[in-house]
Amino acid sequence: MGGFQLLPFYEGVRELGLVHHLIEDERSGAFAADAYARMTGRPGTCDATLGPGATNLVTGLVESLNGGIPLVAVVGDAHRSYATRNMTQETQQIDILRPAVKEIVRVEDGTRIPELVRRAFAVATAGRPGPVVIVLPEDVSHGEFEFDEDDFRADETSCAIPARRTRPDADAVMRAADLLAAAERPLILAGGGVHLSRAYDPLLRLCERHGIPVAHTLSGKGAVPCVHPLSVGVFGRYSRIANDLILESDCLLVVGCKLGEIATKRYTLPLPSTPIIHLDVSAEEIGRWTRVDAGLWGDAGCGLADLEAALGAHPATSRDAYGVEVGARKALWASETRELSASDERPIVMPRLIAELRAAIPDDGVLVADGGFASHWAGLLYDATRSGRTFVADRGFASIGYGLPGSIGAQLAHPGGPVVGLTGDGGLTMTAGGLEVARRIDAPITLVVVNNAASGYVKALQHAVYGAGAYQSSDLVELDFGAVARAFGCHGARVDDPADLSAALAEAIAHPGPSVVDVAVTRDPAEMLPGLDSRAAQPIKAGDRPA
Repeated sequence: MGGFQLLPFYEGVRELGLVHHLIEDERSGAFAADAYARMTGRPGTCDATLGPGATNLVTGLVESLNGGIPLVAVVGDAHRSYATRNMTQETQQIDILRPAVKEIVRVEDGTRIPELVRRAFAVATAGRPGPVVIVLPEDVSHGEFEFDEDDFRADETSCAIPARRTRPDADAVMRAADLLAAAERPLILAGGGVHLSRAYDPLLRLCERHGIPVAHTLSGKGAVPCVHPLSVGVFGRYSRIANDLILESDCLLVVGCKLGEIATKRYTLPLPSTPIIHLDVSAEEIGRWTRVDAGLWGDAGCGLADLEAALGAHPATSRDAYGVEVGARKALWASETRELSASDERPIVMPRLIAELRAAIPDDGVLVADGGFASHWAGLLYDATRSGRTFVADRGFASIGYGLPGSIGAQLAHPGGPVVGLTGDGGLTMTAGGLEVARRIDAPITLVVVNNAASGYVKALQHAVYGAGAYQSSDLVELDFGAVARAFGCHGARVDDPADLSAALAEAIAHPGPSVVDVAVTRDPAEMLPGLDSRAAQPIKAGDRPA
């Protein structure tokens, strides 16, 4: 969203014929750029004017910082001759933005713009990726500078991630190989770093050649196909069978995962006695809070390939019985959940909705899950049928409101396949202006609204912690978001009967422009979450410390 400070930037965009999309809110612009970067592996870009434009970016930038997503934001700033004189909309925005990004690049000399832009992209893509802000003071922005053609050269290694791959220490790799070779029940825990590294092939080879099951975080879904016999689903706060396997494992290989609160079920997983190999591009994440027996600092793809090669020096280990056991457990879990996935209950239950989404979205499609309880249901039940980013969730910050702008960004990155967003009624009301954006740019996205007339996650937690009826500031007015979509000129539908879900989703996905399918789901707070939240099971009291 433009302002006077960046008018020359917009004029340059117009003269050069670049594609620029006006977004209803800078936070949404950062979210859309974040989703674009997740899908393409190339830095997403966005811009904001000074003051409220810059400060509105913060939530989106932290999402990218915590998620390891490359992003470059151009931000206007006050004229340097008048700064600190209470210029219109002026604030200490650099101090506000600094903890939300990897680096701030301030342009003090206009002749250095090409150099500093290259610097921004290099930092955004190097090591663990993240967001970088280019700050452009008004007088520099409106200045005129002469450049040679060579000044505009691009460093190709900074145009996509991983920018430069690093390999773990060879001795550490051998220690890790010794641990894995000796294990009878090893398990791989795959995080979002597998996607950042594009480490799908070496991960699948290691998994298949050595019979090692793979569990994933919400961000790591698609590290291996969820339909693979050795894929055991999500682990952590909610789990199919993975948490039990973690507790029974005699060696864990953690790849591109920070082992944060959700992945560890509030730091109760894994057991302190379980040997851990941790492979991560961020050295500071290895052993952050738990003991690590072999720390591998480096790129996930390189580290997995080196580890697989090192295992070749060990005698082959048969884990056929382990694989059979895993398959039996998966089959039992599927049989126990099949009834809910086919339920005709009204209001509609979440397992039925997720099952219908899985049936409606083709293999080349993408599901974008907003923060909140909808993402946990999708993380638990939705199967990615191929390796790669077919499931996008804003787990860096888990901010509500990502669903609509994230779907727009994902669709711009993935025009060849359908993009479906899953958001809540609270999430859409935060960013409903994005429907105008989607219509204006004619983005063929389908937004599925989980409508429970509540801030569902909060209401469910209040129910779990304080009991039935103890709800405060978690109820919303019941809205028909199909009608809201039609008011914006988009296709809109409302579904109350589960029998109508399939046809409504098919019609929406086939529509050439933006669509909204509003789905009335359960209002019972006891049924809003996939299971008992670990925070409700172990509420933190004053003075408590994590185990």
